[in-house]
Amino acid sequence: MPLRHTVIRGGDLTAPLAALRAEMHVPGDYPTAAVAEAENAARSLSLDGYADARDLDLVTLDPPGSRDLDQAFGVSARDGGGYDVSYAIADVGAFVTPGGAVDAEAHARGETLYLPDGRVPLHPTVMSEGAASLLPGQDRPAVLWRLQLDAEGELQSVEVRRSVVRSRAQLDYPTFESTGGGLVPLLQRVGELRQARERDRGGVSLPVPEQELERVGDKWDLRYRAPLPVEGWNAQLSLLTGMAAARLMLDAKVGLLRTMPPPDPHTVRSLRRSALALGVDWPESAAYAEVVRGLDASKPAHAAVLRLASVLFRGASYVAFDGTPPEQPLQSAVAAPYAHATAPLRRLADRYVSECCLAACAGGQPPEWVRTALPELPGVMADADRRAHAIDRAVVDLAEALLLEGRVGEHFDGVVVEDRVGKNNHGEVQLRDPAVRAWLNGDKLPLGKEVDVVLSAADVAARHVEFVLG
Repeated sequence: MPLRHTVIRGGDLTAPLAALRAEMHVPGDYPTAAVAEAENAARSLSLDGYADARDLDLVTLDPPGSRDLDQAFGVSARDGGGYDVSYAIADVGAFVTPGGAVDAEAHARGETLYLPDGRVPLHPTVMSEGAASLLPGQDRPAVLWRLQLDAEGELQSVEVRRSVVRSRAQLDYPTFESTGGGLVPLLQRVGELRQARERDRGGVSLPVPEQELERVGDKWDLRYRAPLPVEGWNAQLSLLTGMAAARLMLDAKVGLLRTMPPPDPHTVRSLRRSALALGVDWPESAAYAEVVRGLDASKPAHAAVLRLASVLFRGASYVAFDGTPPEQPLQSAVAAPYAHATAPLRRLADRYVSECCLAACAGGQPPEWVRTALPELPGVMADADRRAHAIDRAVVDLAEALLLEGRVGEHFDGVVVEDRVGKNNHGEVQLRDPAVRAWLNGDKLPLGKEVDVVLSAADVAARHVEFVLG
């Protein structure tokens, strides 16, 4: 399930983004001692003991311009049916000393943060965009997964071990069909098979569009970039690996899962009201997964609903275990046990999952530093997730305030989607155009009803938009 962040282009955002960074306690430059440690690790890296897998035809596939390349993959068809998937994950553990300066700072950060004016990396860029990144034509240490699928895309066998790999090419989503050669039909076939198996399980992936706000002349233009089909196929390889990782750790009775309960009915009803307000059909009896699968991210109204549907994924958490597997191991959107395993350059938890899976596949136990850290990781990652989500929400709020700035007093058509929310007891309104969901102030708000509302506040500095009944 690819991440999507709001992009803001144009205008002078220096002051509002500086205020956002200060308010959200966004980390600054990486500490000097940690950078020095990372530079030394890059210079002194030894690949002794790694299996040689440089013969594999692996490529990376990411957004254009990416430098922090966590994954490289290859897909081949087997004689007699079925597919072999090779999935190499950057071996961050080769560069990080447990308890060292990089390790300490990575625990303080938890994950890479994304803002309109740039990323705040989890690791020093000498690692994340250099020595540890699976850049093309470079020998790199990796955690190499070999996954065998049958002709229907079901997982048949798993092997994972430390290996030296060399990516053949750095591909990107927009040009993949013209540059991917024979890999294109193979990835499409495996991706579509895995999407079918996802539907069979009752799982659902959100093809979340990227929200883009761009200054055009003296106005702001809001639009959505729908994900390409190849992004969904590629995401299925990551999901496949995460499910395989969860199974290995559950069988070994030690590890770190990503779990999530089903969305609560109130959240689903609220999302349904937003969908209906935007003119998107949602029959009373239809389950959220059924509706989401039918949305077309290239249609603006559908794209807006997909962005809002991220609320269905609230409640996701990390669960560590050592000796007794958790009673509830499922990630409800995946509809199976699942672990974050494929993005260790950008997410702390994945490094620990790699170590647990390597040990499980070898029939041993994780290193003691892993087992010691496991109980604390859910809390560390929860804090990191909260900050990342708060930043994402603040950027959306900023984009909406920019979009509506100068329009105070104007009337808009919308639907009341919540009648009482938060400590100030405001409601929420979903506008049709622009597709903004914002605070609505007033008494006895008609839940689910169409209303005429007036923009009463659009404060860029405060990142605040509010309406009153017209």
